[in-house]
Amino acid sequence: MSNAALITREPVINKQYKITANRLVVHAVSVTQAVEVLDGLADVWPAAHPVFISLYKLVPTPDLLEWIAPSNAMIEIPTQSIGHPLTLQLIPQLQSNGVSLNLTWYQPDTVLPPNVPWRFVIIDAKRQPLPADPPGLSLAWGLPDVPSFKEAVIQGYDGASGWFFLRGIKTDGKLAPSHAQIVRLMNLVRKNAEVKDIETVLKQDVALSYKLLRYINSAGFGLMCEIQSFRHAVTILGYEKLNKWLSVLLVSASRDPSAPALMQTAIARGRFMEKIGAAFFEKGELDNLFITGAFSMLHLLLGASLQSALDEMHLPAGIADALLGGDGVYAPFLKLACALEGFDAKNLAGQAEALHLSADQINRAHLEALSFADSLQFG
Repeated sequence: MSNAALITREPVINKQYKITANRLVVHAVSVTQAVEVLDGLADVWPAAHPVFISLYKLVPTPDLLEWIAPSNAMIEIPTQSIGHPLTLQLIPQLQSNGVSLNLTWYQPDTVLPPNVPWRFVIIDAKRQPLPADPPGLSLAWGLPDVPSFKEAVIQGYDGASGWFFLRGIKTDGKLAPSHAQIVRLMNLVRKNAEVKDIETVLKQDVALSYKLLRYINSAGFGLMCEIQSFRHAVTILGYEKLNKWLSVLLVSASRDPSAPALMQTAIARGRFMEKIGAAFFEKGELDNLFITGAFSMLHLLLGASLQSALDEMHLPAGIADALLGGDGVYAPFLKLACALEGFDAKNLAGQAEALHLSADQINRAHLEALSFADSLQFG
């Protein structure tokens, strides 16, 4: 494992439960090292949403100016360093470069430098249930679950940053009819059923057909021609690839208010596993890695237990082993994908080291996965 900085993330969620920005946390030993890592990711930079850049525990200094920030990048300035001479020197230079600034860990008694148009203000909601007249759009941080997000919005917050939407959702039901229909399609595809039989099922739900074709034709898939029909999709993609896109369809079938954020996260996990697993598995197995990551949140998305959801499907043993028992050949890659969703860089580094992966491999696959998930336009 190289000594390069690793990047973890958390999403920024608006009042409609949609991810509207990605918050990247750079775990570096110095600002210079952070710049070096960010510079090397320009070609895989996620462009669909604003990207918040947190230097974690580092004091932002003028060394950051060596980075040519993409137009959608926003730099976070923590209030703990707001009075530091080097940070005070950096802020006007970032402003003159046209880089947007966010304020983190704001408290009402914070003395702020004048004439700084803060875009977003991240506030520890455990300490401040009320936003308390922040100098920008207020984002609650540290929320434990979905009910606490609803309460934060009622109290005046404009959104939140974090993974609260993974908790506080009831998940003890059975598959809804719309979900069961997609599972039926997946089982037909896995059995290499006749195209006409699969088309018959698809024709029973025009909305499903539309969504499937929309995802297959999304920018993230990178096809050279537009897929016009299911039969055309079988011809161009084959059944294995089609099974992957039916898994995307299943993940996107939820009607839960938290679903858009859950979908983006599930697909990002799957794409990351697919990208990072390319050095370990034959091409034919990469779709299984994708499905493992995407289905790791199926219980949250479908409101059914993972066991009951998987019981309806005929999935390869490797997928079921990773999802139900946390073991098997795909499990280390799922653990690695989940480790990107926190602040524990040591845990992430340990997972990466166990697989003999470099920080650059992890960071690149991470950002490519985000770009891919964003391209599918959930919700």
